[in-house]
Amino acid sequence: MTRTYVVTGSASGIGAATKGALEAAGHRVIGIDLRGADVEADLSTPEGRTEAAARAIELAGGVVDGAIACAGISAPVPATIAVNYFGVVEVLTHLLPGLAKSDAPRAAVVSSMASLQPNSPELVEAALSGDEARALAVAGELAAQGPEVGYLVYPSSKRALSRWVRRASISPEWAGAGIPLNAVAPGTVLTPMTAGLLETPEGRAMVDAAVPMPLNSHQPPESIANLLVWLTSEQNTHMAGQTIYCDGGADATLRGDDIWSWNDPA
Repeated sequence: MTRTYVVTGSASGIGAATKGALEAAGHRVIGIDLRGADVEADLSTPEGRTEAAARAIELAGGVVDGAIACAGISAPVPATIAVNYFGVVEVLTHLLPGLAKSDAPRAAVVSSMASLQPNSPELVEAALSGDEARALAVAGELAAQGPEVGYLVYPSSKRALSRWVRRASISPEWAGAGIPLNAVAPGTVLTPMTAGLLETPEGRAMVDAAVPMPLNSHQPPESIANLLVWLTSEQNTHMAGQTIYCDGGADATLRGDDIWSWNDPA
């Protein structure tokens, strides 16, 4: 059965690979990106998000079967929290009316294994509270301290996003409406976003120290796209609120074998 999908970040990287995989399977895809997409929009602004979702629903004829948010940036600047968190949460929220009209609605987002890295709790909480002005201010303060401290904006955006997925997925708006909502957390993906970091031996060594990937090393975007396609297919009936670490073993390497005993009796 042909389904209609909305994919953000569709012009490059994981978004482009996801769009290609869906179209190869015979589905219709409405892409959203800054340039080179069916809907061109700036997801760093509230207006851009609202207009993008409204136009996508219009192009879809009112019914959206799957929503996949791939758009993201990793620069040590305030725009990273705007795009990676608010640009995902608000677009998906605005797409809910279209999803509600589908017989089998599904949604998924791209988080990152960076969600496990050091972050700014203040920035994460500002995002989760929906206070974009405060989040941008905190991100600006971090960025002003240089790129090393400014990098915290990226893992903070992904930590907040994965936490939002857990919160929202079991809410009346999502689980209560029969819409599975999940996230995929890649390791180091070979996309334009990582190309600069991987150009030199020094850059690759730095990346591999932060994101150790014992299984097959750096991954192609298709490895994430294929998982996103399944998560938003009719086959996924009960997975909700999960961040799936498709990361070549980085999560297992960094967190070890026991992530369950946090709730055991002392």
